[in-house]
Order: sequence, then structure tokens, then C-alpha cells
Amino acid sequence: MTVKRFTSMAYGSADEMIFGNAKKPVKAGLGLEIGAGYTTPEVNYAPRPEAGQSKDKLVREYEKITTDIMARMVQVGFPAVVLETEHVQEMTNNPKWGGEIAHAQKTIMEEYHEEYGIKCALRHTPGDIREDRDYLELRGGKYSTLMEAFDEVASNGADLLSIESMGGKEVFDHAILRNDMQGVLYGIGCLGAMDMEYIWQDIAKVAKKNNVVPAGDTDCAQANTAMFIAGGLLDKNLAHTLAIIARSIAASRSLVAYESGAKGPGKDCAYENTIVKSIAGVPISQEGKTSTDAHSDVLGNLVMQCCDLWSNESVEYHGEFGGTSVQCWAETLGYDCSLMNVALKSGNEKLLRDMFVASDRYRDPQGYVLAYDNAYRIGEAIAKDGDNLYLRAKNAALKCCEILDEGKKGHLELTRFETNALSKAKADLEALPDDIDQFMSDSMTKYKNEVKVFRPESNYGL
Repeated sequence: MTVKRFTSMAYGSADEMIFGNAKKPVKAGLGLEIGAGYTTPEVNYAPRPEAGQSKDKLVREYEKITTDIMARMVQVGFPAVVLETEHVQEMTNNPKWGGEIAHAQKTIMEEYHEEYGIKCALRHTPGDIREDRDYLELRGGKYSTLMEAFDEVASNGADLLSIESMGGKEVFDHAILRNDMQGVLYGIGCLGAMDMEYIWQDIAKVAKKNNVVPAGDTDCAQANTAMFIAGGLLDKNLAHTLAIIARSIAASRSLVAYESGAKGPGKDCAYENTIVKSIAGVPISQEGKTSTDAHSDVLGNLVMQCCDLWSNESVEYHGEFGGTSVQCWAETLGYDCSLMNVALKSGNEKLLRDMFVASDRYRDPQGYVLAYDNAYRIGEAIAKDGDNLYLRAKNAALKCCEILDEGKKGHLELTRFETNALSKAKADLEALPDDIDQFMSDSMTKYKNEVKVFRPESNYGL
């Protein structure tokens, strides 16, 4: 399969970007079209730990989860829903388990679709099981099991295939704890991108074989790690300016899935998705204020700006006063989507989009850079050297620094801690060579020496 790099923007300007609309809508599941003029809730969930004791218990748990969500959506009159099943380890390590669960879920969804007309689709996200104790084992070991897991769910009812891949994480984890921009750039923009090209060509083949949609990836393993280490406004474990530089680099990495056959919608926890959408024109899922059941972030409303699916990240299945946890969060997501859809129908979508952005734009440097107008500028920096994985990642990082420097001259307030971290990161990035061969050679030598679990030959073919 030929990998085709993106070297231009999907949109003529940032202002063209809006929630519920994508340049390349995706048809999936039962009557659903994503990015075709409306937004849809995407409900994400996890089984209770005790449910994983056996396949039968796990199947029953997912049947309850699926029935609860579908019943609530019909009960309160929502027209569409996407269910995302992020695999627990037992499901990916035992591909037949995942397949049986996908079949059970889809059977229930088909019944609701036939009886009530609700549009729906099922996303399955196998876990990235490609590790052996302390080491990543990306191309051997459990790789065949992972591909079998994709095939089982695809042949048993899953409409959308995704993964949260981990390539580059061994170098990134070492680098981010040391504020080492070379390692962050190498881990995310080069190693992570190379692994995604490898794995997504195979996922796309599985999807084509089963006539389902290869959806998308996320840099959860790296950019989200940086975001979580950075924490809130009282935390100083990692500068938020460094976290958003990592996120900007992550966009060049997540883009590789679509260059290798993915069609969208991108994964919810890819906060870099607005940047990706600006380049690739694919529909995206996003999470923000509705992810507080799983984690806190400082982007609450802003990331609704260009979403096509709106997600809750993930919630454990249990009881609440208002029903089960999945019913409560499904209903909340549904009402958010109703507001966006009314805005679309009434011609007020850009007003609502800009209100989402204004509410969080200056809360934190991460929101400032991910606001759609600045996200578009990061996209342009990536597309400028789109054929060169290293240069486009470096461009994204430097453009992020430029945007933050502009912001602090205006309404974006940065502490001395944040400003100093930004200045050092910018200087370190500018000192890196422009030649990809030199950067790759220098980085290989440096990180083979510093990171004992880095295995460039077996994991990346280097």
C-alpha cells in the first residue's frame, strides 16, 4: 500500500472549520454519516473489574452496557449514537472474546435501529498489547495477536477500528521527564510516526477485507501523558508550554494514520485532532468538559469547536441516581450535540463555535494553541514540509512557540516558570539540524546510550 503524505490544507481558511462538518464525511454502521452536517454523541465505557473474570461475564457486562445506552437514547429522543468499546486486556489478548462481544453489541444495536430508527455505529479499539514487561515489542511478539483482534471485531460487527498506539513512548518517557525537546521530537514525531505507518497499513487491510472503516489513532501514550503530568494551574511538574509543544508535534504523528489508510473519525482523546482535521479534512471525535468522569483538563468547551463526534472519554459501568453511569453520560453528550445541531440548522454555528473557544482560549497555553485559528496555523506548518516526518514535526513545534510568544504579548498570561520553559524549549528546538539524516543519526546514538529499553532495530527497522 502506498503512503500518501499531506502537503496542503483541506480547508482554505480556519474560519471554514466547524463542528458537525468535515470535508470527507464517513458513512458507518446503521444509517450514520459522520461529519455530514450534524454532531453525534460517542459514548465510551469500561466494564467493572470483576466482569473480566471470564468471557461469559464480560459478554454479559457489555450486553448490559449496550442495552442501557441504546434504551436511554431512545427514551429521551436522540436520533443517533456511537458506542466505543475500548478493549480491556483480556479482549485483545484473547481475540475471540473481542469478537464475541462485538457481535453481542451489534445485535442489540441492530434491534434498536430496526424498531426505533436510531442511527448508530460501533467503534472497537483494541489495546496496544505490543510490550513485553519493560520493553516495547512493536513488530514481533504479540503483533499477530493484535491484528487477529482487529480481524475478529471487524468480522463480528464493529463498524469503526481504532487503536491508541504506543510507538516512540520509550524515548518520549525518558525525554519528557528531563524537558528534553530533542527526545520529545524524536519519540513522537519520528519513532511514533514510523510505527503508525507500519501498523496502520495493516489495520487498513483488515478493514478493507471486512468492509468496515479504519477510523483513527491518538497520541494518548505521549501527548496526553505530557498533558496529565502538566496537570492544572497549581501544578509545576511540567510546564504547560512544553505539554502543548508535545501536542503540536503529536498532530504530525496522528496524521500518519490517515496517510496510511485511515478515514476517520479520529479518536476522542486526540486533543490534536483539530490540527489533523485542518490538514486531512477527516471527521474527528473530541472530549473535553464531558471527560471529567475520567480526568480533568483545562480545555472544557473549546475542543467542541470542530468535533463531529462528542465523547465522554470513558466511564466505569456502575449505578448512579439517574440510572447507570453510561446512561447518564450518554444523555449529557446527547444534549450537547442537540445544541450544536440546532446551531447548525439555524445558521448560528460559527457564533456557538466562537463562544466555545472564547470560554477557554486564555485559560491555559494549551487551549490557546488548540483554538481553531491557531490550530490551523500549526497545520500549515506541518503541511509545508509534509513529505519529511522530522521537519514537519519540528515546524509544528516551532510554530507553537511562535504562537505562544505572540499570545503572551496579548491576553495570554504566562508565569515566569512557563515563560522560562518556553524560552529554553524554543532555543533547544532552533539548535537542532534541519537535515533529517543528521537528526536521526544523532538521536539514535544519544538515545541508544541513554534509554536501555530503546530497541531501534527490532521496533522501528532502523
